[in-house]
Amino acid sequence: MRILLVEDDTLLGKGVSAGLAQAGWAVDWVVDGLDAETALHAGSYDAIVLDLGLPGIDGMTLLGRLRAAKDRTPVLVLTARDTLADRVAGLDAGGDDYLVKPFELAELQARLRALLRRSKGAASPRLQHGRVALDLPSHTVFLDGEPVELSAREFATLQELMMNAGRVRTRSQLEDSLYGWGEEIGSNTIEVYIHNLRRKLYAEFIRTVRGVGYIIAVGDG
Repeated sequence: MRILLVEDDTLLGKGVSAGLAQAGWAVDWVVDGLDAETALHAGSYDAIVLDLGLPGIDGMTLLGRLRAAKDRTPVLVLTARDTLADRVAGLDAGGDDYLVKPFELAELQARLRALLRRSKGAASPRLQHGRVALDLPSHTVFLDGEPVELSAREFATLQELMMNAGRVRTRSQLEDSLYGWGEEIGSNTIEVYIHNLRRKLYAEFIRTVRGVGYIIAVGDG
């Protein structure tokens, strides 16, 4: 899952970015509203973590422009403003959730997982297709009820495919969901992850659509 983090506090930004990346998220971090707007015009994200007190363009203005442009990307408003009026204003401007500083990284991750589930139409934190189950909070995958050990990037690849079951994901889309700016990507990295997942789960679970990408077909067992 690819996240845009918009936070001008360097210490907090570094901590959140590193923590999310360690958990397998792809994170692009910018420190002002102008750079955030540029990033949003250049690419797409699964969710945005948005501070309100930003230089350049403040977070509320950026959020308003985002929604005016019919962009429905889930937005988690992250701010030190703790009054009821501030929370209501952030949500009414188009925010999907609100987290007040200081906060625990585990809560931020949980709220992001909930936003992503809602955006994908998945009510449960557990994804199940065929013989494979993926539990988002515990970061665990099961095959026929037995846990399967995956690397963080293998888990992220599987999560992207399972959250989009029935839809083909191209190599480029998978790379975008796994890697943030500046991270080096090998020419056959995605193919290696898919090979490992097929070996650890079962070969038929992830299908190759030749010349297009990969898919988990809904209803496959």
